[in-house]
Amino acid sequence: MNFKSDTKDKFHVISLTEPLLSADMAAKMSDSLLDYLQFDVKNIILNLKELQQIDMSSFLFISKLQQIFYSNNASFVICELQKTVKDYLDSIHALDTLNYTPTETEAWDIVQMEEIERELLKDE
Repeated sequence: MNFKSDTKDKFHVISLTEPLLSADMAAKMSDSLLDYLQFDVKNIILNLKELQQIDMSSFLFISKLQQIFYSNNASFVICELQKTVKDYLDSIHALDTLNYTPTETEAWDIVQMEEIERELLKDE
């Protein structure tokens, strides 16, 4: 599975460079991304602008990853879903369960806001 990683101050942008995400690839991606929870900067932005097709198994891996990151006080935001992928996820009533944004810049904003929120809640 091919993806590239770009580390920023508060998050890592992981960009999938494949048009198809099979269940096997999603499992490998999941294992790789879970390693980021061991880093000081744990937040992930998953950029799927190259992805043209996804299946139910792959969606379940991504959904589970999102849950794991949030349960570990880390953000997991998906961005730049293509229309075919959004339409498929919408057809299986899964789109609303994902934390996604239309652009990577908006995903950056979500991560920054969630970081501020975690800091404020930590002080209570």
